[in-house]
Amino acid sequence: MKTLTIATRASDLALWQAYFVKDEIEKKFPDIKVELNKITSRGDKILDKPLALIGGKGHFTKELEDEMLAGNADMAVHSLKDVPTFIPEGLELAAITKREDQSDVFLSHKYKSFEELPKNAVVGTTSLRRRMQIKAVRSDLVMKDLRGNVNTRLRKLKEGQYDAIVLAYIGLKRLDLLKDIPYVQKLPLDMMTPPMGQAALGIEIVSSNEKVKEIALSLNDEDTAICTKIERDFVKEIGAGCSAPVSVNARVKDDNIVVKAMVGFPDGTHILKEYLTAPKKEYKSLGLQIAERLKQKGAIEVLKEAEKMAFKDDRAERL
Repeated sequence: MKTLTIATRASDLALWQAYFVKDEIEKKFPDIKVELNKITSRGDKILDKPLALIGGKGHFTKELEDEMLAGNADMAVHSLKDVPTFIPEGLELAAITKREDQSDVFLSHKYKSFEELPKNAVVGTTSLRRRMQIKAVRSDLVMKDLRGNVNTRLRKLKEGQYDAIVLAYIGLKRLDLLKDIPYVQKLPLDMMTPPMGQAALGIEIVSSNEKVKEIALSLNDEDTAICTKIERDFVKEIGAGCSAPVSVNARVKDDNIVVKAMVGFPDGTHILKEYLTAPKKEYKSLGLQIAERLKQKGAIEVLKEAEKMAFKDDRAERL
């Protein structure tokens, strides 16, 4: 194999991720030339509606998967949090890169910290997970939808359309976009539990290509793969789509795995939480275990009601 083609979205962050993987492969396999097949996904084109209303996270991955299935790419690089738990036949999620900082970050041109926001301050986010957790702490804040690529979101903040916005820290760090924002505050994971897969990259490949599988596996981080499998198993078992406020996080602590999961309403009410600690060697069943515990508490009913509540204003506009 002389050339390997990576399918990637054409957004700035997706290209950073693809070039990172390209560089790592070329270091490990100097005889292989890596090329990028750049695609503008449907999720990148439709910027005026919440993700939940355009069919969910699959719109960031489908076109890349189609390119692989058509023989136009050997591999795709995704933000793992954008990868649905269903992988099309003929493809597989072969490797997960080492996870970086999973924090969400508070950004403002007016207020130094989340705690200093005044009553009725306008906070921008499209994430139902973030809405749920922010409202649980500060029910007095006004949540306003926030769409567009990262630069668009930061421009809207600078223009004063929002008092503050909350985004994933890692994307801003990778693109070196934090330096121009006056007030930046990482929010603690105890306050803002991440979504499945945050701050890790998923490498999807054509299953039948053994050489590409070998290359992908050279980039796999075992602990991250274990933790993100637990998170993805949980989301799949509980049946949570992007219309549902759900957070889940697994981490390795010594020889154990610590898992935290949460579901609730977007307005910060009816929150159900579950924690689990188990030996690392038992990781294969932990996602299902914590999902079952939450289901016994009524999580399925909560998620059904949460989906009805989500983006009611946006749904009304579509009718």
